[in-house]
Amino acid sequence: MAGEEMSEDYPVEIHESLSTLESSLGAVDDLLKTMMSISQNKLIQKLDPLEQAKVDLVSVHTLNSKFWVYLETQGINPKEHLVKQELERIVVYTNRIKEITDKKKAVQLDRGAASRFVKNALREPKTKKHT
Repeated sequence: MAGEEMSEDYPVEIHESLSTLESSLGAVDDLLKTMMSISQNKLIQKLDPLEQAKVDLVSVHTLNSKFWVYLETQGINPKEHLVKQELERIVVYTNRIKEITDKKKAVQLDRGAASRFVKNALREPKTKKHT
């Protein structure tokens, strides 16, 4: 759109917004092409299962978001389309992955060390005999 002649199909006030949208969609499209050019098997084999799930969720979220935008450009309300339910389902799985990641990061209690600490703290010191 940059450098192109302004069209009278839409108000001049939204030209900058449309240019930004076009640029953003182009960037997303480029990223998707790059991602799709890499063999999924090669990519996935290098990741642990949690990372694999994250890659899958990002991929499906991106595709559904692009479809959402497509529906809007066609005059279809995406809030009344099944894509809304799919995006909500993706959010549920994203939250599950976040919970799992947070649990992995949480400090683990060393029960043996805690038990020794409490025993030593509660033990009465032996009194020394003065001779």
